[in-house]
Amino acid sequence: MNLTSLVRPHFLKRIGAITYTTMHARDTQRSQLGMLLKNARDTLVGERYGFVNINCYDDYRSHVPVSGYADIRPLVERMIAGEKNILWPGTTRRFAQSSGTSDGKSKYIPVTADSLRRNHYQGGSDVVSTYLNLYPDSRMFDGKGFILGGSFANELTLPAGVKVGDLSANLIDAISPLVNLVRVPSKRIALMEDWRQKLPALVKASMRSDITNISGVPSWFLTVLKEVITAAGAATIHDVWPHLEVFFHGGISFKPYREQYAHITDRSRMRYIETYNASEGFFAVQSEIDDPSLLLLLDLGIFYEFIPTDEVDDKFPRALPAWEVKEGHTYAMIITSCNGLWRYALGDTVTVVSVNPLKIIISGRTKHYINAFGEELMVYNADAAIASTCRELDCAITNYTAAPVYAGDKSRGRHEWLIEFNREPDDIEAFADTLDRHLCHENSDYQAKRAGNLFLDRLSIVKGRPGVFDEWLASTGKLGGQRKVPRLNNDRRVIDSLLHLNNMK
Repeated sequence: MNLTSLVRPHFLKRIGAITYTTMHARDTQRSQLGMLLKNARDTLVGERYGFVNINCYDDYRSHVPVSGYADIRPLVERMIAGEKNILWPGTTRRFAQSSGTSDGKSKYIPVTADSLRRNHYQGGSDVVSTYLNLYPDSRMFDGKGFILGGSFANELTLPAGVKVGDLSANLIDAISPLVNLVRVPSKRIALMEDWRQKLPALVKASMRSDITNISGVPSWFLTVLKEVITAAGAATIHDVWPHLEVFFHGGISFKPYREQYAHITDRSRMRYIETYNASEGFFAVQSEIDDPSLLLLLDLGIFYEFIPTDEVDDKFPRALPAWEVKEGHTYAMIITSCNGLWRYALGDTVTVVSVNPLKIIISGRTKHYINAFGEELMVYNADAAIASTCRELDCAITNYTAAPVYAGDKSRGRHEWLIEFNREPDDIEAFADTLDRHLCHENSDYQAKRAGNLFLDRLSIVKGRPGVFDEWLASTGKLGGQRKVPRLNNDRRVIDSLLHLNNMK
């Protein structure tokens, strides 16, 4: 009997609970909210908002405001310093570092013992349960899983015992020793900071193993798999790992990478399961083979709310619980979680494709950004870097936009910038170098992807001819008093239309 057949019944027991809770959203989510409020009633935030007096969702919605990271940053900093009972009971020793705030390079999301147990690890287990249920022929536990993680590199001075780093680093560091028996690489290699040393170590460690499943961000893993193939002198990754059967992926959209993965795998043997997880929590999993939508997991220590996208910028937006959303509508997602986030705006937008069970697709962000390679480059990062570059090189710009150029079989991805200069720099390549350097300074995730040119090449600049942005705005009917050019885009629709105009004259 193989190992997969031995552990399969354990995982399949969970399928019934997942089915029940997703089909009974109201009862499940009310129970989650009650548990969260009860546990945190004696915390600073619980006393501030009177959790002891909240008896229903309407009470909660009226007592507690929707917040973003800027609102809770001072409280998180107190938690990092060692204060207890702030956002969640007890002392929190782990924090997930992530880019994406308007007032600094990074945000630090509490990773509590409850969030590890109730949410992150249970979510990972639910992914396996879902996969084994979909594919009865799986033998994923007969070999090892290759989990690609980050590190604890951070920009803080930390008190003793506190760890701040990528969520994946926290998950690997705290994982059960039993799980380490069925995964590679070793913890030492998995948590290495310098990717120039880490990449060859990952390749060496994984080539010695019978890999049946891989888990991670598509852009990062693409680089690793290509290196493994090259080192082995193979044509596809299945020549190296003949029993590889599934890629559990998340973090960024898989669409731009699907064709590239098809080139380096045996299409007849490779399966893909998408997940929706972030530093803030584990949310959803693809639950059907031919359906790209994601099943929202409603009993993992998170209470969900949804704000219609046309109300996101309102001072008092109208939030809806999970049992009141409507099929076909797009919402900004708000979470209350056992990591101490209370009515926290993720910044993600989702489109509801089914309400019973509740299934979603990730439709974008509430603000313009580029996250094609896991870099989470935000507009404010770009604006600050542009300003610093222009000051340094004594030039000025009129307008700009940027979008990703995805990697090819023999090239890495990069960002392409179309810039209309008011006063041009003396050397456009020096401008590109300087802008790249300032972007690294402004955004730690971009900096990580650029390190050693392993995952992301230096950006490229296309000079826009005078007036091209005005022409584009006019063509879209937006030229006038409210002139708005999308600065950053995760797809190429805007920049390609601009480049077309730019080349016409």
